Amino acid sequence: MNRKFAIFDMDGTLVDSMPFWSNLAGEFLQDHGLPQPNEAQQEALKTMTMTESSAYLVNTFALPCTPQQAAEDMNRRMAEHYRNDVPLKPGVREYLMQLKASGVQMCVASATAQPLIEDCLARLGIADLFSFLLSCEVVGAGKNRPGVYNTAARQMGAAPEETAVYEDALLAVDTARAAGYYVVGVQDESGKDQWDAIVAHTQEQILDFRDMIEK
Repeated sequence: MNRKFAIFDMDGTLVDSMPFWSNLAGEFLQDHGLPQPNEAQQEALKTMTMTESSAYLVNTFALPCTPQQAAEDMNRRMAEHYRNDVPLKPGVREYLMQLKASGVQMCVASATAQPLIEDCLARLGIADLFSFLLSCEVVGAGKNRPGVYNTAARQMGAAPEETAVYEDALLAVDTARAAGYYVVGVQDESGKDQWDAIVAHTQEQILDFRDMIEK
């Protein structure tokens, strides 16, 4: 990567949080004494927002709570995971330190809520490697639009063509690419079905951060 600035996604890129999201519905149902979602239900949940998935679980499993209460419960569970046990992906710290040592200015732009970004990355000991941490919620737009990337680049004093965006999801990759950024695709188990498309739509790819560390 030969850009002076870098914007990193968090979930699936820097931290291995996607398994926690994948297991969230099962964890929630288990505590209600119910079985894990079957394959079809799990597949349906993958494309739903928290509001949609909460309503789906309440209706499908006849839960004794409202969708809003279910959403609050699941958000609380994920907050606990971010603050306690979501791990860094292997090699991330060393890779970031390598970039910082070479003079690259870095930030995080994530769809996760701002307090959880801050708590998670501080616990993992990498928050101070970034100039700032930015949530899509603060910007008011998701990664289907380039607002979060443009806001981050502006705060760093960077132009898109000077800036690398690291993402593991095809939607985000395509948004950043269309906005003129140099895009680095990061492989994650959650996006393995999209990997071929991610490779085709990015200028650089990372299968494992440990392979990117200079010896």
